Amino acid sequence: MAAVAETLQNSGPAASLEDQTLLIFARLMEGGQEDEETCKDLNELTKLLNDDAEAQEKNKDHNSITALIDGDCVDTILCYLDMRQPDVVRGHATLVTSAYLRAAGENGKQKLSTFFFDRVKRGTYDDYIVAFCVAAAIFPIVPDLSAELFLNEGFLVALGPLMRRKWKSRKVETACLEMLNASCMNAACREAIQKYCVEWLEEVVDQDLDGEVRSMNADPNVHSEGGSINMRRHSEQVQHLAAVILAKLRVVPSNPSTNDPNQSRVEAAVTSIEDLSGMFTKMILRDEDHGRQHSIEGLAYSSLQPKIKETIVNNPQLLKKLVAMLKDAPPRSPSTYGLLSIFLNLTRYRPALSEEDKKMSQLKAYADAAGKLAAPDTLDDDDHVAKRCKVVFEAGLTPVLVAHSKNASPASMAITISIIHSFARTKAFRGSLAQQGVINLLLAAWTSFPEREETGRRMAAHALAQILISTNPNLVFGGNRSVPASAAIRPLASILPPDPAAERRDLLPTFEGLMALTNLASMEDEGIPRAIISNAWTQIEEQMLSSNNLVSKAAVELVCNLMQAPEGIALYADGNPQAKNRIHIMLALADAEDEGTRSAAGGALASLTGYESVAKLVLQREKGIEVILGMCTDADEGLRHRGVVTLYNMVAGDAEVCKLAREKVTKEGGVEALKDSLKLTRRPEVLEITVQTLKALLGQE
Repeated sequence: MAAVAETLQNSGPAASLEDQTLLIFARLMEGGQEDEETCKDLNELTKLLNDDAEAQEKNKDHNSITALIDGDCVDTILCYLDMRQPDVVRGHATLVTSAYLRAAGENGKQKLSTFFFDRVKRGTYDDYIVAFCVAAAIFPIVPDLSAELFLNEGFLVALGPLMRRKWKSRKVETACLEMLNASCMNAACREAIQKYCVEWLEEVVDQDLDGEVRSMNADPNVHSEGGSINMRRHSEQVQHLAAVILAKLRVVPSNPSTNDPNQSRVEAAVTSIEDLSGMFTKMILRDEDHGRQHSIEGLAYSSLQPKIKETIVNNPQLLKKLVAMLKDAPPRSPSTYGLLSIFLNLTRYRPALSEEDKKMSQLKAYADAAGKLAAPDTLDDDDHVAKRCKVVFEAGLTPVLVAHSKNASPASMAITISIIHSFARTKAFRGSLAQQGVINLLLAAWTSFPEREETGRRMAAHALAQILISTNPNLVFGGNRSVPASAAIRPLASILPPDPAAERRDLLPTFEGLMALTNLASMEDEGIPRAIISNAWTQIEEQMLSSNNLVSKAAVELVCNLMQAPEGIALYADGNPQAKNRIHIMLALADAEDEGTRSAAGGALASLTGYESVAKLVLQREKGIEVILGMCTDADEGLRHRGVVTLYNMVAGDAEVCKLAREKVTKEGGVEALKDSLKLTRRPEVLEITVQTLKALLGQE
């Protein structure tokens, strides 16, 4: 403090940033401030350090303020990460630590390492608490450095005796377990915990109060040593935190030993994942906040296991409690994220596999050297997931998701979209999803996700497509709705191309996106076809030629709907070379093997051939008239109707193109084809147009 004061006295006006930094540290070192004032100082320090880091990135010769931050200053910052500090102070201290490590670089990491090992070396309960709290806090910030500290030789080995001391310090235990919990994000750290810590973690979880009491009663020196039964027991909070760590180890097992290739890939467990999830469930169902967050986190990890998923959905009381807790959870809180993760695990479908992918998966299982790689769990097949989705949906989760989405973090929004995407796979849910406000949620999510978040954007757009396929767009977007139907077009257009990140092409989003756009194009709003053409025409044309019949048919059906708008007609009727090619493609599709594709292409031709320029292109196309006559004699009456209307458009009238059409149609057997059509037709409207076309062809109009 004396050095700080002296520096301040001797500093000139040019050293304002340095002055500010030293003044903040002087106040933080002195202590005694209100929490609000401490947070304000920490916040100011964070800004100074972030600005300093940016200045260093722009100018390598910049004089960094981190040169003023010595070991005592670092000690001051890190001690505000102590679990005994208020949560709000710890939160601001975490931001300062992150900013400092960014600005100070390797020098900052060295000071952090020195602080950690000095505290551990001192070995007092107070020093252990601070060291462990710092390690837990910095793990997400600098995971590589944190893992290096954690895996330092001898460190983990010493934790066992510390945690087994006869008289317990619950704060030391809690801080230690918080550190272990955070370190589980690193594979090497998980393996080390599995090797050195599992035994005493099991002891913590499985402690027996009666056994402790008997042990103390049998100990004649117990009273002379001081303390109480509770001082020899692990607290319930500590038990639950230890259980969370064990759950992470069980769900993400360690790698097999490289020295023993025949070692089982899953370690034998004293406390099973079922036992752990049962413990978490009991804690969640109790009407108290103490330890609930650890239980939520533990259940989130446990619910990665299919058998635990089934246990949760078959417990109505638990499911109802989880929904209620999510409803009441603060936005952007760990509880919200943990609860969303549980519902994500319950509702997530496995990625779709082709038959070839399934065979390869089986071969890999057979080829596994240890023979322990089991086939996919049947409890996670599509039927089981669909049933779980039904239970969760009926528990009333959707309105809670919609409410939370308004203030959700990007990570929580991504989970929410994944859950909605799973719900939307079930047709029976789609109407209710639309009524409960999911359309606005999906549109907002697609817009808010940055383009690099391709998975979230595609999920949102695909779920939107599935809902719009099964609902009337006039009901979804009609009336006084705040969001217009046109807002859905860009998201739907985005899933027409294949996912560039996918290992194999999944055509379902493409197909359902085309169907949803077709539904929108059927609305009376004239702006919809224009917007679809503007945003998606290139992709629609590409999908018309898809090798998949369903995709091709869906694309042609969409085009058929778009031909009711001037912008659609102009694409085929403006007489340019592209229009000629488009008409040739449409004629080829009208002769496709798939009946649905032929019908859709026939509908488009029936709309387009009323324009002379299009009729000319059809006449120029080799076998163009042959294709239309084939439509007129098709076994499907709807397709015959489209064919006869197309033919009537071309032959009825006094224009030069009509005269040429009559000649060519007569030459290619059009009269006989129409007579055959009359014999097949039963519907009055089809009979009428066929007779009129025949008269026009014979010049009897």
